[in-house]
Amino acid sequence: MASNGDSNGSSSRRQLRHGIYAPTMTFFDKESEDLDIPTIKKHAVRLAKAGLVGLVTMGSNGEAVHLTRDEKTAVTRATREALDEAGFKDVVVIAGTSESSVRLAVELNKEQAAAGAEYALMLPPSYYRAQVNESMMFDYYTTVAEASPLPIILYNYPGAVSGLDMDSDFMIRLVEATKGKVCGAKFTDANTGKLTRVAYATNACSVKSQGSGWMAFGGIADFTLQTAASGGSGIIAGGANVMPKLCVKVWNSFQEGKYEEAMELQKVLSKGDWVLTKAAIAGTKAAIELEFGYGGYPRRPLQRLNEEQRKQIKSGIADAMKLEHSL
Repeated sequence: MASNGDSNGSSSRRQLRHGIYAPTMTFFDKESEDLDIPTIKKHAVRLAKAGLVGLVTMGSNGEAVHLTRDEKTAVTRATREALDEAGFKDVVVIAGTSESSVRLAVELNKEQAAAGAEYALMLPPSYYRAQVNESMMFDYYTTVAEASPLPIILYNYPGAVSGLDMDSDFMIRLVEATKGKVCGAKFTDANTGKLTRVAYATNACSVKSQGSGWMAFGGIADFTLQTAASGGSGIIAGGANVMPKLCVKVWNSFQEGKYEEAMELQKVLSKGDWVLTKAAIAGTKAAIELEFGYGGYPRRPLQRLNEEQRKQIKSGIADAMKLEHSL
């Protein structure tokens, strides 16, 4: 299996490394809801300084469904520029490029590649749910992968696509059919058994070796340790926007064979991450603002939190943030 550094013919592409990735938030002016590019850049650099090895723009946490195509391009370009300007040229940028049609998906992949993204994270098409079957999904991914300038990372998130859930057999078959152009998967289904099976079948990159270069990502900070123990390649998790150092510490502790330490840290991380998971995008932005002095609100119709809700988040993540700020 081709390494992700050579997928789709680009030998200069930054290689995906094992470790922690964050689907970055998109920040807006609190009054106008226009893009806040300076804050987007500031956030990207903070995460890189915390030890993250990659960032995902225009994922679910990035409110991609609330942005125009031009805005999506601007966010990815700003993120790549910020990383390069701050000296984090090895931190890779993955772009969420989920679209309902093959044509639009290929177009968006081309636009995001031009903006500085090197990989694409893609949900399966789901709007016409009653007409979606495995054959349709297989054709969608293989066709897009063939035409896209970016290697594809499968995004398995049943909650966002009317319950569509790609199983391990389907993923493995798709990897074999696309010959490295599908270079990974994000398991936001929290199914570590599935992740383990796919990681084993693809000889995925892990804490132990680069393997084939194929990436099996856990999709929630809640199972960072479990992903490492299952032979996974890392996590792409919203909680890493708030607790990046803690996520990195769990991962590195496991890699260093400090299993007891990793388990104790994971307990604290899971407790804090559950608070953020329940509070969703508005809560994650509130947590960033409470702890780091910037954040703001999501675009409407997502609702802003009241002061009592913000206090509950502050209290709920206190243990995790005590560790975060100590690292």
